[in-house]
Amino acid sequence: MEVVQVLHMKGGVGETSYANNSLVQQKVISMTKPITEEAITALYRSTYPTAIAIADLGCSSGPNTLFVVYELIKVVDSIRQKIGQKSPEYQVFLNDLPGNDFNTIFRSLPNFQNKLKKQLGAGSGPCFFTGVPGSFYGRLFRNKSLHFVHSSYSLQWLSQVFEGLESNKRNIYMASTSPPEVLKAYYEQFQQDFSLFLKCRSEELVAGERMVLTILGRSDDPSSKECCYIWELLAMALNDMVFEGLIEEEKLNSFNIPQYTPSPGEVKSEVLKEGSFTIDRLVVTEVNWNAYQNEFDFSNAFKDGGYNVAKCMRAVAEPLLASHFGEAIIDEVFRRYREIIADRLSPRTESVNVIISLIKG
Repeated sequence: MEVVQVLHMKGGVGETSYANNSLVQQKVISMTKPITEEAITALYRSTYPTAIAIADLGCSSGPNTLFVVYELIKVVDSIRQKIGQKSPEYQVFLNDLPGNDFNTIFRSLPNFQNKLKKQLGAGSGPCFFTGVPGSFYGRLFRNKSLHFVHSSYSLQWLSQVFEGLESNKRNIYMASTSPPEVLKAYYEQFQQDFSLFLKCRSEELVAGERMVLTILGRSDDPSSKECCYIWELLAMALNDMVFEGLIEEEKLNSFNIPQYTPSPGEVKSEVLKEGSFTIDRLVVTEVNWNAYQNEFDFSNAFKDGGYNVAKCMRAVAEPLLASHFGEAIIDEVFRRYREIIADRLSPRTESVNVIISLIKG
């Protein structure tokens, strides 16, 4: 199974789509806003460029895709108005893997352009959009062609689905029962991928320009509940279906989620080792499952049997599961998963976010 072909969020705008089940991701982007604004402000004030090229890597689709772009442009426009500067032109590159629902993004662009004109006025420079399908674990842009790179909740995804992890039986990810060699394999793949990501971006960014990355992470133990338990619960649902003969055991044992949630120290270590960037800020935040409700009331997030949490995870995991196990089991897997979440997952469960702001040397 090639990750580049099958890894993408659930497309469209239906009930189980990522577009309608990404409130946690939206909240994380909002939490990162002060760091992102600080970086784009420093970038603009350093040279007052006449054009700014922005790349959003792992943009997905839905309301979050253009949210960051809008905030970045708004910050620059506010500064240039205060000093009487002519607005720069904006070139925005939206990147994700080929399976991403780019069509939904493109259909939303006319409304977004109208929103920019209405909110910022006629003086704001034109904004040009380009979709860039492909893996960010490789070159995507010309040498020294970017001024600002942003990525949120994407770099925890690895470039490969693991094969040969037979010792991780009955698990689909790193778990409390996983042997040391499994944890080592995941970590080494993260090191390889993140180092390559940094190398590629260092070639594409103009010297002195900025990159802000938000990665789903963890505090310390790679198999801790904060990063792994949500997948352990999904593995329980799959194991139940194996026991009942609905899924082949060999299929389960050959399935591994291509994700690694790094600690802040692991992120910092790879940046220093690769050597192309200076660390401006390294911040750790936590987000609660309460983001599943508009009023952010965690007591409601698990009401109706963990329905909202299961829907969010389905929007993320369904394409991977369907490509490996087939479409026929999906509804039943997530019905069982919802019941397990309601029974076992605490409403106060939090995920850790590692946010790093970098300057190209």
